[in-house]
Amino acid sequence: MEMEELREELIETIQAHYERRELSEIKLVLNELNPADIAEVLEDFPNQRLLFFRLLSKENAAETFVELDPDTQETLLHGITDTELREVLDEIYIDDAVDIIEEMPATMVKRILKNTDSETRRSINALLKYPEDSAGSIMTPEYVDLKKGMTVEDAFKRIRRTGVDKETIYTCYVTDDSRHLLGVTTVKELLLHEYDDIIEEFMETNVIYVNTLDDQELAAQQLSKYDFLALPVVDMEERLVGIITVDDALDVIQEENTEDIQKMNAMLPTEKTYLKTTVFETWKSRFPWLLLLMVSATFTGSIITGFEEKLATLTILTAFIPMLMDTGGNSGGQASVTIIRAMSLGEVAFKDYFRVVWKEVRVGLVCGLSLAAVNFVKIWLVDRLLFHNSEITLIIDVAICLTLVVEIVFAKFIGCSLPMLAKRVGFDPAVMSSPFITTIVDAVALLLFFGISSAVIPQLH
Repeated sequence: MEMEELREELIETIQAHYERRELSEIKLVLNELNPADIAEVLEDFPNQRLLFFRLLSKENAAETFVELDPDTQETLLHGITDTELREVLDEIYIDDAVDIIEEMPATMVKRILKNTDSETRRSINALLKYPEDSAGSIMTPEYVDLKKGMTVEDAFKRIRRTGVDKETIYTCYVTDDSRHLLGVTTVKELLLHEYDDIIEEFMETNVIYVNTLDDQELAAQQLSKYDFLALPVVDMEERLVGIITVDDALDVIQEENTEDIQKMNAMLPTEKTYLKTTVFETWKSRFPWLLLLMVSATFTGSIITGFEEKLATLTILTAFIPMLMDTGGNSGGQASVTIIRAMSLGEVAFKDYFRVVWKEVRVGLVCGLSLAAVNFVKIWLVDRLLFHNSEITLIIDVAICLTLVVEIVFAKFIGCSLPMLAKRVGFDPAVMSSPFITTIVDAVALLLFFGISSAVIPQLH
């Protein structure tokens, strides 16, 4: 709340300066802010956006441009000159330039590439060739490389000479003349050694890396697992071609989590923020799943119709259908969400399938027995005695509670199995989300209810 109040106060201050045409004051205020905060300010002043952007220092302008959303970037690109564009491109890292280009229309891409030097253009084109969502597509070729025969003093000289253009200088990679990755060291290690020590003597040779074609989510998981600031990326011949920094990994994790949440709630993923997504785009992302779930839900209606005669014989059973279906769906949803999250964090793999199923079946049994015991007492004391519902007999109470136990066990089994099986055959486990699982479990719950009721209740024989 305090941060929001500070932001509103900042906006009011800038607005007051603008109304008094105090551009020098606005320039002073903006250039003292972090680029991420400047980007938020520009979003709040759409009509003055270009003016305020031109008040920024060269370094702040470049860093702020990277923080803006694609639509705002495109708007600014239409307003700034080629000279201003070149100044921005000269200050940003190549991977950030690639991210910008991927979001721009073809005409704007041509303009951006035209205003970069030939070396930068070659690097950008090389990164654009990697598949979308691969490690190669999010890496940067701007890293510090050293040779194993260098002394610590030589290493510091190279860092000072080349580090100004690198995204990070803390982690340094040791390569041979063909760029094969041999080892890794850090500035901390270099500082703790004598100037005449040879890098080969203390560099770490057991280097953890990813391949250019590996999934970007794998790279983000590796960075998180090992607490790296950067992760080397090699080609098929183990030649170092780039690094992925922790800020890029955070972006990937955020994107993947957003995508999973959308899929788990029966929506097609979209890269736009909520307020920037049109009504039609929102409809397009939601309608197909809603249609599929609506059509699949007709199976539950068919099951009820098939047992219509037995329900007419004992109508009291109808009152418990919603409770059984909701409980089964919720139980399956709990299992599916838990397993999907565990798989995304690398805690569970397909090799753990039987361990997961055995655990969830036991959890389902314990949950089912606990809920059945509570439900048995509730039905007998509240529905029968308190509400004087004489249709409820002991055998009906037993049939309902027995169904509850069996359906929860089945729901847990289905909820944990489908995401793992989906992953095994190459689908995103998030597709097997709560709405999808619930639809399947609803049908299973009805079949179990009518089957068990028919077996144990004499009136339905």
